[in-house]
Amino acid sequence: MNSRIVLGALALTALVACKEKENKNVVEEIIEIEEVQPATYAEISVKEGGRWKEGTREYIDGSFVNVEEMEVPEQHTDHSWYIRYEGPGWENKQTAYRLYLDWRNAIDIFGKKVDTLVLPYVGTDGFDSYHNDAPWGQDILKAGQSMGIGGYGRFTGDTIAHFNEVEKTQVKVDNSNSSSSITIDYKGWKTGDVTTDLESVIHIFPEDRFLKAELTPSVSFDGLATGIVKFDDIPLMQETSETGEWAYIATYGVQTLAGENDKLGMAIFYKTDEAKAIEGPHDHLVVFNPSTEKQTYYIHSAWNQEKDGIKSEEAFKQDLQAKLSELDNNGKLE
Repeated sequence: MNSRIVLGALALTALVACKEKENKNVVEEIIEIEEVQPATYAEISVKEGGRWKEGTREYIDGSFVNVEEMEVPEQHTDHSWYIRYEGPGWENKQTAYRLYLDWRNAIDIFGKKVDTLVLPYVGTDGFDSYHNDAPWGQDILKAGQSMGIGGYGRFTGDTIAHFNEVEKTQVKVDNSNSSSSITIDYKGWKTGDVTTDLESVIHIFPEDRFLKAELTPSVSFDGLATGIVKFDDIPLMQETSETGEWAYIATYGVQTLAGENDKLGMAIFYKTDEAKAIEGPHDHLVVFNPSTEKQTYYIHSAWNQEKDGIKSEEAFKQDLQAKLSELDNNGKLE
């Protein structure tokens, strides 16, 4: 593009490779980006020019290149080193998320301390460098065996079936003036005796910290679910809107990778006539009714290190209540 922007040195201390001299003085670098700073941004970045290592599921050599659409290679799995930060990402000035585009299919949070674009630089100075604290922020959520925050799978009664058996997965990125989205088409997703196609469309908007998620299965089956990862000693909060049409599940407390006193709030908003909240082994779950109709829910998080962000549990609860009221009045958040 013709327009160019300059990112400040504060964010770029982490966003670009800085050189540390023997006297420990850090050289701050300013770089130019050949695109207009957008209000929202989504991307997926894969390696080109390398090769799949024989006898393994690892991609070696090559360089990361952003693509607008792709089909996930059969060889790809977790820690294949093929997709930068392991899947697609969504971002606005307040927050950023990523989805593990492999059998795990969990959604993770990148906590941001700055209000500039960070995703194009995450994982470029070392594949998993984003786990370390940096001036821009860091990966803050440990998903483990869960679906992270707002990931999706099938609840089978005692466990969540992730995406271990899928015939084909296709991804498409869209960035517009009003929002950014990632569309993922799963063909032939098999869980137990059910095989279905599933379309997932996840949007981010210019303001606030939420994602809008839409899931559309090709066949009706029980157990399609989303949820929030469970942590010991972090209680579940639940609330229903005044009309009874919307509800949320939420958690707040010390549940991040960013420090002993670091606080994070997470929530899922859902329609009460389409789903119900239950407990799973690793997640607080929202399980959808069997249907081939589009299932819509909202994923929301608030990190206390975010610039001008939500700093307390009480402020987080007030924010959740305001969103419930908006859903009651407008049927949507965006």
